[in-house]
Amino acid sequence: MKKSVLFVCYGNACRSIMAEALARHHWGDKLEVASAGVSALGYIPEETKNVLAELGVSTEGLYSKGLSEVDIDGFHLILDLVLYPFEGMIPPSFEGKVIPWHVRDPFSEGLDSFRQTRNDIEWLVTEKLSEWLDGK
Repeated sequence: MKKSVLFVCYGNACRSIMAEALARHHWGDKLEVASAGVSALGYIPEETKNVLAELGVSTEGLYSKGLSEVDIDGFHLILDLVLYPFEGMIPPSFEGKVIPWHVRDPFSEGLDSFRQTRNDIEWLVTEKLSEWLDGK
């Protein structure tokens, strides 16, 4: 059975969208990935798209969406990129695990801030994610 990860941030416009795009890019079809926001912004800032395009990472098909638009029960792992208190937002039937891992929000900052966030998330997706999926 293919493992699945849901990346969550506040607006699903910068951090979790970057994580979803980078995970798809690096993991391909070996991992099912999605992203959502606690309170979806409703659009993806151009800076997010630009810093991903710099690495040749596609954002095709990605859009800003809220947690209510995602079947949370279908995921093995939720990666909480904002350290948000999810009590009452995750159904009791969820059998996966939630990993809190704060990543700084670059929203309303310059491209350098977006690049640093992208680099932090790329490290997370390429170096740490496999440890969590393997239960280490």
